[in-house]
Amino acid sequence: MSAAQLPESMSPGRLAFRRLVANRLAAVSAGFLLLLGLLALLAPLLAPYPYEAVNLPEALTPPSGSHWLGTDALGRDLLSRLLYGARVSLAVGVVATLVSLVIGVSYGAIAGYVGGRTDNLMMRFVDVLYGLPFMFLVILIVMVAGRSLLNLFIALGAVQWLTTARIVRGQVLSLKEREFVEAARGLGAGPCRIIFRHIVPNLLGVVIVYATLNVPAVMLQEAFLSFLGLGVEHPMPSWGTLIAEGARSMEVCPWLMVFPGVTFSLTLLSLNFLGDGLRDALDPHAA
Repeated sequence: MSAAQLPESMSPGRLAFRRLVANRLAAVSAGFLLLLGLLALLAPLLAPYPYEAVNLPEALTPPSGSHWLGTDALGRDLLSRLLYGARVSLAVGVVATLVSLVIGVSYGAIAGYVGGRTDNLMMRFVDVLYGLPFMFLVILIVMVAGRSLLNLFIALGAVQWLTTARIVRGQVLSLKEREFVEAARGLGAGPCRIIFRHIVPNLLGVVIVYATLNVPAVMLQEAFLSFLGLGVEHPMPSWGTLIAEGARSMEVCPWLMVFPGVTFSLTLLSLNFLGDGLRDALDPHAA
């Protein structure tokens, strides 16, 4: 059934869900990501070995019955480390994106609603930050605050909010003169209540789509930091650290690079396909 044939009484949420399911690529991507998230949550139960368990006699063992994806230079099971690495990489992507959304949505909504000199000053500050290299700021924050998973969340989230703030500001500028906002003002609602109870909920579609597209960018940045040795601390694995370790012995032990690299690539592709599908599904002008 096409979107044009759907009953007019169907709610916007159900219409969006139908459009998303009808997009096979987005639906398959969503299923893959749900499965991956489930595997990450169940990693302690599914991992055949502890991720930090060193077994030097079995170092650099190729894929076999006892180690399905092989072992690394310290004899650690790659499948176990890949499952635990999914927990770290997905957590970094999701949590850092949530941090950036909280900052960016609040900042952009306030700037757009207040307007005038305040808006101009706030957005010029955003322009200044845009002129600085993002990765340099992340590296600086990690080096000053120290290497930890929490600091990684904060560092990546603290530099990803700028585009969110711009997008939200533009949307707020077009919404703040709408009838429902005027009605809220007439009923005596204050600026904070209008922004966060009336305007921001109307931006959730845009925010959700951008968040879905922002997660892979954050995961790529974490992987790059891991290449530089500034990612999560050893022996905790992430997909970035696994790829970095595999790259050093790729010619001799290609499985150390192939399995994490393929998993990482499929996850990024799925997130981008899902983001595109959500954008189309939440488009109010979709046929």
